[in-house]
Amino acid sequence: MKDITVTLGTARTVQVPFGTRASHVLREYAPYTIDHTRYSDNPVIAITVNNELSSFSVPLEFSCTLEPVHLFSELGRRIYRHSLCFLLAMAGSRVFPGEKLLVGHALGDGYYYTFENDMPVTGETITKLKKTMQGLADEALPIVREFLPYQHAVKLLEENNLHEASLLLSFTNRPKIPVYTCEEYVDVSYEPLLDNTRLLEHFDLQAYGGESGMLLRYPRQDSMQGIAPFKDNPTLFSVFQEYKQWGIILGVHNVGKLSSLIEQRRIKPFIHVSESLHDKKISRIADQIFEKRGPTKAVFIAGPSSSGKTTFTKKLGVQLKVLGFDPIMISLDDYYLPKHEVPLDDEGRPDLESLRALDVKQLNEDLVRLFRGETVDIPRYDFTIGNRKPQGKALCLKDSSMLIMEGIHGLNPELTPLIPPKQKFQIYISALTQLNLDDHNRISTTDNRIIRRMVRDHQFRGTDPRKTIDMWSSVHRGEKHYIFPYQNNADAVFNSALDYELSVLKPYAEPLLKTVKPYHKEFTQARRLLAFLEHFYPIPSHFVPEHSILREFIGESAYYEG
Repeated sequence: MKDITVTLGTARTVQVPFGTRASHVLREYAPYTIDHTRYSDNPVIAITVNNELSSFSVPLEFSCTLEPVHLFSELGRRIYRHSLCFLLAMAGSRVFPGEKLLVGHALGDGYYYTFENDMPVTGETITKLKKTMQGLADEALPIVREFLPYQHAVKLLEENNLHEASLLLSFTNRPKIPVYTCEEYVDVSYEPLLDNTRLLEHFDLQAYGGESGMLLRYPRQDSMQGIAPFKDNPTLFSVFQEYKQWGIILGVHNVGKLSSLIEQRRIKPFIHVSESLHDKKISRIADQIFEKRGPTKAVFIAGPSSSGKTTFTKKLGVQLKVLGFDPIMISLDDYYLPKHEVPLDDEGRPDLESLRALDVKQLNEDLVRLFRGETVDIPRYDFTIGNRKPQGKALCLKDSSMLIMEGIHGLNPELTPLIPPKQKFQIYISALTQLNLDDHNRISTTDNRIIRRMVRDHQFRGTDPRKTIDMWSSVHRGEKHYIFPYQNNADAVFNSALDYELSVLKPYAEPLLKTVKPYHKEFTQARRLLAFLEHFYPIPSHFVPEHSILREFIGESAYYEG
């Protein structure tokens, strides 16, 4: 076999035999360590091969560029969290061999877990699992990734009681399946894991959410050095618990079962029930607002990017009309300051996500006057010129009027300091999926939202998917600063996720992601999202009701043109 050329970042280029493993190249030629004995050294834990994320063990079969993935990087943190989940599942199989741990949703800096049969989680349970995990980490056991023939992999998963992972494989025909083993333990992971347990030294387990739940906590993104003090988020947890009950009603908790419904042509009733649960929840929120009528003058709606705020606002307006209100929509975007007055972010760009980018003073003055019964000239902002239009919109409230204001800062008390709390009803909205890939591999809410946004922005704004991927980290930073800290201020919370939506979004998103090429810096994320979407069986878009929140992202919504 001829030699291939391997470029190690910008450091050096070497010639190695075809099929040489990346780990060998790194150990022989790389100017950095891949030693897994010291967590604090921020070691290299994986690589990208021509911008595609991979483990060290991959054989190199073509000329390529290798880039290191360090533990404390964004990708490194993902790998660490997935590896912790693997470690907990392995510990659970040793301590409670007759029980099955189920990963649930993310909550702050942790994942919520339960046992399949709702086995109580006691202090003794936590102690045993934690001690076993620590022991496995101290042993520095190798985590080996190997490819198995399809039939062999399915048989192995069934033998190890991984029936949901086996079900997911029934919807693929890949001839070889990646499987991870650590001593006698076998599992699957749809993203790379660490190749050794040694670095998994920072974690915590604690009971949470009643008698049958616990949190697997990991280092926070802003500091990988240990576990931060726990910050509870009861509002978010209550949403997931409600959505878990929806999952029981729908009878689907993982992608394999969803795909089975689609394959058997039984998905339409599932869609109808999913949408009805949404509508019922919005109706209940409208009832809450009705119960506080009189003092309540305005509804403020906030949520992260691509949470479906626009359609939710319109659907809520319909429900308020049913109750006799005259809903009036005002966009907080109309209160942006002129572009030259907007503060700059750390990179010197206009920070439109900062509260200081809004004319808070005028907003409060306008609201106070409106609530006194005066006529107010509401501004209208033109983003094409970065300033307000010369003429606003005259507005006067009637006794039946209810203002509805949607925007990123809706739950921040600093937005409306002149408005008494009793005059405000605050709603938090986000897409918090309860669906898992299988028992041990969850679906990231963030991945769900970025796929939503990529499809929507391309459909209606002609945005290149590379731009959506590139700006997502900035969007997420803004959410962490300006939205997430105020979730618990909400009077009501709405979960806009639909368990069937990724199967609808798949045919839209896959062609977009395939336009991102290996020489683009966004390729790593694009390939990861493509691999994720591969697990979903597609659903035709015409199955989606015209009143669905999902229409906000794919078009043909009953609430607006597009």
